[in-house]
Amino acid sequence: QWHVAESGGGMVQPGGSLRLSCVVSEDLFSLDFMGWYREGPAIERQRELVAGFSRSGTTQASSVKGRFTISRDNPKNTVYLQMNSLKFEDTAVYYCKVIMGGKEYWGQGTQVTVSS
Repeated sequence: QWHVAESGGGMVQPGGSLRLSCVVSEDLFSLDFMGWYREGPAIERQRELVAGFSRSGTTQASSVKGRFTISRDNPKNTVYLQMNSLKFEDTAVYYCKVIMGGKEYWGQGTQVTVSS
């Protein structure tokens, strides 16, 4: 049974840092995609891609370039999102998503709140 679990969210002041972790129950090499999405508090809530690894390379949203870094620890089946220089607009629920064999699997999400 698939298992995708995020952790590491919390509340931080603007300019602060957080590191999110996503543990996957499968070998990362077997995945077609793994990465992070977020869903903000706006009325029209849509999940946007933050950063991810696919077989063709790494993708990152322009809004987080230079501030966020995605990385992976293959032996631990874990994907990380290091978030630095956090801004108010980074406040969202962050979700880990993986794709394997054409199927998507999502974690339950972790809340990140940037507030002074």
